[in-house]
Amino acid sequence: MSVTEAYLQECLADGGGMRDVVSRTRFPPAFQECWGARMLARPMFVPEGELAAAVRDIETVFTLLGSLPFRLFDGDVDHYCSLLGIAPDKAAVLRRFAGTGPVRYGRADLYHDGRDFKLLEFNVASDLGGTDRAEMQRSLLDTEPFGEFARRHGLGYVHTGEEIVRALRGACRPTAGERTPRVALVCARGGLARFGHLLLAFRETLHRLGLPIALAELDDVTESAGALRVAGVPVDAVFRFFTVDDVCADTRAARHAEPILRAHEEGRAVLWTPMDSSLYSNKGALSLLSDPGHGAVFTDAERRAVDRLLPWTRLLADGPTRVGDRTVDMLDHCVERRTELIAKPLRDFGGTGILVGWELSPHAWESALRDAVKDHFIVQERVTPRTEKVVDPGTAAVEEWIAAWGVFITPGGYAGTDVRASPAGSGAVVNYGTNQLTRTTGVFTH
Repeated sequence: MSVTEAYLQECLADGGGMRDVVSRTRFPPAFQECWGARMLARPMFVPEGELAAAVRDIETVFTLLGSLPFRLFDGDVDHYCSLLGIAPDKAAVLRRFAGTGPVRYGRADLYHDGRDFKLLEFNVASDLGGTDRAEMQRSLLDTEPFGEFARRHGLGYVHTGEEIVRALRGACRPTAGERTPRVALVCARGGLARFGHLLLAFRETLHRLGLPIALAELDDVTESAGALRVAGVPVDAVFRFFTVDDVCADTRAARHAEPILRAHEEGRAVLWTPMDSSLYSNKGALSLLSDPGHGAVFTDAERRAVDRLLPWTRLLADGPTRVGDRTVDMLDHCVERRTELIAKPLRDFGGTGILVGWELSPHAWESALRDAVKDHFIVQERVTPRTEKVVDPGTAAVEEWIAAWGVFITPGGYAGTDVRASPAGSGAVVNYGTNQLTRTTGVFTH
């Protein structure tokens, strides 16, 4: 019997209260405020070896993403940006930081198709969601009967917050030495109001782990005596929650961001992470990895890792392309494969702008694709995720849910996993912004 089967069996028997253990668990206050109404009724479980194999491929893909401007374009970042629809003003900001590749920090979003994990997109950025989610696993282990269940089945987890703290301390060592670094999480103007509930939960986690962190907006950051300051206090690191789009939105934003960018370049403070991460989180970068026309620049081992992890992914274009041993018109090919493809804008996030072929009529799909050709999209082969069984705490009904797995990596390696899930049949995109039924949970390995 698998761990999941044993857990579901105890939920259905419910002699010791496993079925409602999540709702009975005491979570940290800000975490509870943020996620209490949106927690799934159970955690997820995955064999440690299976996850470790996926992480090895994820780390390989991360390294490859960071090498693309250099392997494919001889370091011509402007050419790379033009291909991926990154406007010249944004490319100029990113080019300042494009050196040897991105800081190893990000979240790979995956489905499990019943056999393997498959990569949907790679969020190479510091403004990630899910970084506080391991508080769920930590708190569950202190709640019975789950704590005893975890001990019996040898469950474990990696706490994402602990790995982030370790990474920040390491990054700040050149300027802060061995003392606790002073860190400010900085949003664009209006970001604290928009993301405040998420940021308070993240700050709560880092405070508990011994790393106080201030919350601020770009306008709050000043510079004096060679130091960046927030509320008059010098900071060693800016945890970046603003994007290149924010910096380029207007002259005021650019003016307030410039001291932060310059302080990082001059080694006076750390920008976590540098601006170049947007070069690699652009979904078009995955299409460059997937395209066999670029295979000559990858080793056999690298190509095998990409093939295991990444479904067929291409830039949407109107013109010829190779599919297997045939040359076909890309747009016509995608129109014909409607039920097998999903189209995603290269730079949007949160599930916005996605075109789901199997949810559209043939006419609507073709019309949408012909419009999307002008707006920088990728098309990706459909991954059909396995369903996960969840026992409803109130009715004891066994329901089928779809899970999107978020695997975090930091410079130290694997940094934990979270899951967002939605009921099967409630929509193809599992996302908090586009599907109000989406719930969150943590992941244990065994």
